[in-house]
Amino acid sequence: MTATTSSEIPLVDVRPWFEGSDAERAALAAQVDADLQRVGFLVVTGHGVPTDLPDRVRAAGHRFFGLPDEAKDRYRAHVGGRGWLAVGAEANAYAEGGESPPDLKESFVVGSEGPVPDGPDAALFAPNVWPDEDPELRVLVEDYCTRMRALADELLALCAVALGEDEAFFARHTTGPSWAFQLNWYPSRETTGEPLPGQFRIGPHTDFGTLTLLDRQPGSGGLQVDIADVGWVDAPHVPGALVVNTGDLLARWSGDRWRSNRHRVLPPPADAPGEELMSLIYFYEADPGAIVEPLAPPRGRTAGLPSVRAGQFLRDRYDAITVA
Repeated sequence: MTATTSSEIPLVDVRPWFEGSDAERAALAAQVDADLQRVGFLVVTGHGVPTDLPDRVRAAGHRFFGLPDEAKDRYRAHVGGRGWLAVGAEANAYAEGGESPPDLKESFVVGSEGPVPDGPDAALFAPNVWPDEDPELRVLVEDYCTRMRALADELLALCAVALGEDEAFFARHTTGPSWAFQLNWYPSRETTGEPLPGQFRIGPHTDFGTLTLLDRQPGSGGLQVDIADVGWVDAPHVPGALVVNTGDLLARWSGDRWRSNRHRVLPPPADAPGEELMSLIYFYEADPGAIVEPLAPPRGRTAGLPSVRAGQFLRDRYDAITVA
């Protein structure tokens, strides 16, 4: 599981998008386009999210994950639902069509609640479930998700300009979007025991939606990205920065101009058996009824890509990673 240096993943200061001149905004958009053509991951600074908020969310998360399993079981959910996912509920590598042991993580999941569409897409807007044991968790997570939604909208506006469209190009398809937030706890090897062959904290996969916004902690058993012609790369950790990556839906929208990279979270390391990590992951998607029409060449790279309906596209992928 060796990896190269993390310099392959660009560091991008998005402050000019919020504060810069028209020329500075255009230059930033051009930079983002060039970077995402090479790798669908950015380390983003200048995003404006308070630096202490993730630490407070983590503290509340530790209190929840520290509850006995019988208490957490009241909030048990299925993949794509709302509430607690125990260790073993997901195997993200299933999305690639292979077999693997289940992922070594626990998650607390919330998401978009309304307005709820008719039909099967309603599952993407299931009611959130909040633990009675710690009311502060709800307050902090709702604050965090509100800020992530606002930031994701701005980043999609930046992406629209980077693709040569007007700022509202994606906003027209995110008026009532689905989104999901996962508070992921990666227990230590002292807790999980020896990983099985091929077992990860999160197995190799690509994300499903438009943008993923990740606040992560550094660690030996951390995030790696699979980059074309390079291989697996350790994602850098920059204090206060967010890791932002394009998902399958946005890559399709760009006509394969931009990449949706495989990535994984390494198993608990043998040389640091007490290491445990917690990640805050905001998955931004689109209106479930949005018809995604891929950009055609020359802006897009692949001709003839079929359009997809966002909700069906996402639900198919959630089903694929569920451990039966």
